[in-house]
Amino acid sequence: MTSPNRLARLPRWISHWLGYRAAPIPKKSEYVVGIWSFIGAFWGISSIQILLHSEYFIHRRVPGIIASCGASAVLCYGALESPLAQPRSLMGGHFIGALIGVCVTKLFDLSPAQNLRWLAGSLSASIAIVTMQITGTTHPPAGATALLAAVSPEVYQMGWYYLPIVLLSTTLLLVSALLINNIQRRYPVFWWAPDMPAVSKPLPDDPEKGIITPPIEAVDIAHMGWGLPGAALENCKALVTNWCRSAPGPMVTPGKLKPLADKGIKYQGGG
Repeated sequence: MTSPNRLARLPRWISHWLGYRAAPIPKKSEYVVGIWSFIGAFWGISSIQILLHSEYFIHRRVPGIIASCGASAVLCYGALESPLAQPRSLMGGHFIGALIGVCVTKLFDLSPAQNLRWLAGSLSASIAIVTMQITGTTHPPAGATALLAAVSPEVYQMGWYYLPIVLLSTTLLLVSALLINNIQRRYPVFWWAPDMPAVSKPLPDDPEKGIITPPIEAVDIAHMGWGLPGAALENCKALVTNWCRSAPGPMVTPGKLKPLADKGIKYQGGG
């Protein structure tokens, strides 16, 4: 069982387009996946270019597309189940990359050693990677977003205006991904963090009924031992058998302990 999804409280005509499904969807053929990946990427990238080619942005010398959006399109439309493609990583990763890229570049502009300015690119990407790891927003294309702030003349001259442009571009990618991917597929798999399984309360030990909790050593041995060849397997079985014979309640056999190790649940002995 998993914890309840908050999107389940919304009407179905809303929750469906936000990626919620009450039951797993059937797997689509490679042809269907390919067609929808093409449509999604084409629409997502085109929507950004149409907007950024308007007079408003042309007068502000904004490039027609931020190059790293192409890499994001691969994830959001072609590998949409990857944790790296989820909204938190998409939006957060690009914003962190843009922010760090501009900050580092501005600091190098203040330095008298302009011959070292080429270090801004590598430093921006490196800091962005670590920051994304710390914040749980790792998104590989965002490394390029940080790098562009330092090495691309078009992006460099934008300065702080680069940040809202990146946010606008990633928002358009996200909106188009929600619309296209949820027609026959599902996106996102999660918004902030994956749904965690609900932890059930363990039953109390009752030796008379055969409900016993084995020591962690026995579970570890059972879990690792089955699947080992030859003498190694026999040694593991012998150690588990010794514990089984000394366990209280009805007789427990090593064969019955293996499902316990595999499933991580209490063993119910039964003669």
